[in-house]
Amino acid sequence: MIKFLLKGILRDHHRSLFPVMIVSIGVALTVVLQSWVTGVFGDLTEFSAKFNTGHVRVMTKGYAENIDQIPNDYALTDLDNIINNLNKDFPDVTWEKRIKFGGLIDIPDENGETKIQGPAVGLAIDMLSKNSAELDRLKIRKSLKEGKLPTKPGEILLSNQFANKLNIQSGDIVTIISSTMYGSMAINNFIMSGTVEFGSAAMDNGAVIIDIADAQNMLDMDDATSELLGYFTHNYNQIKATKIVNKYNATLKSDDEFSPIMQSIADDRFLGSYIEYAESFSGIMIFIFLLIMSVVLWNSGLLGALRRYGEVGVRLAIGEAKGHIYLSMIVESIMIGIIGSIVGTIIGLCFASLLVKGIDIGAIMKNTTMMMPSVFRAQITVETFYIGFIPGIFSTVLGTILSGIGIYKRQTAELFKELEA
Repeated sequence: MIKFLLKGILRDHHRSLFPVMIVSIGVALTVVLQSWVTGVFGDLTEFSAKFNTGHVRVMTKGYAENIDQIPNDYALTDLDNIINNLNKDFPDVTWEKRIKFGGLIDIPDENGETKIQGPAVGLAIDMLSKNSAELDRLKIRKSLKEGKLPTKPGEILLSNQFANKLNIQSGDIVTIISSTMYGSMAINNFIMSGTVEFGSAAMDNGAVIIDIADAQNMLDMDDATSELLGYFTHNYNQIKATKIVNKYNATLKSDDEFSPIMQSIADDRFLGSYIEYAESFSGIMIFIFLLIMSVVLWNSGLLGALRRYGEVGVRLAIGEAKGHIYLSMIVESIMIGIIGSIVGTIIGLCFASLLVKGIDIGAIMKNTTMMMPSVFRAQITVETFYIGFIPGIFSTVLGTILSGIGIYKRQTAELFKELEA
């Protein structure tokens, strides 16, 4: 029967062309939207992980409770012991020390007096170690706008936009005014070796990047850091992150505000909601397309049933059971759904591959303070190859089920009148 129905679909274009086209369009849209949404939320997650949260991170309980204030008085201490234990328990996670701090950038004149000042957000990373991956992780080499990367202690980077506001150039002396881990004032002179541009307003408006050792010395944070960020070998995986966080936190016995605690991206008050939304969006998207396509294919099924009224009548008149006709139409719709889904998936993948290059939205994100990339890209995953088959097949079947109910309403007496006419 399947071979017979397939021949009918291929030979009778009036019966199959329109439904296949509808399914293909719907599946293509589903594939493109799924790849786009996956890419956008993936970029948001990875961008924030690289610059802010890590895939998982360790901090003190006091720091976690007041994280918006960057409370370095709750800094994580005894780093060597903590890092050794983390490397032992989670060998497939890379751990990086990060110090965040706020302060003022003071630019002196030729007499050493203040010429101009500006508020800054400081980020301290490992820039000078030979085996450090931080420069590549944050794409600082690619983001270098002017000057050069720091090569020795005492050299720092400023965001290009911030440096232009302060009217300074590479090689100029910059004074950072901040507060130490113990609350006293910290004042240190540095040399600006270059400027960077990340394409994110949150970073480009007033970022200062210094080496972790310089920050520890300036802020009296010897053997201390704001956070320890953990990075997986591949992209963020919520299941893996949850297992690591639960395992680590289960070993902690102290409730002291200076005791360490681990969190994942999902625990972040802002990113957590984004991740939940991303996980549910695909299901919502499929349901919407399933509903819309079912209504469209229901109507096309009704039109097809009208065109095939005589065929169904003849089949009923020669004694074919109504249930058999109904079943054959459902099987036929499954085959149409598969064909349309294959065609639609191929079309959708072609369009998604074009979006992989990304769309630059930097022009409309200049004033945002959110940590987000300026270029959004589609991401083709394993799910992209099969997700279109869900609405593609189910919508055709649902449309046929609804439109084919009319078969059971036909009476034998009416059939003979139709055949006589």
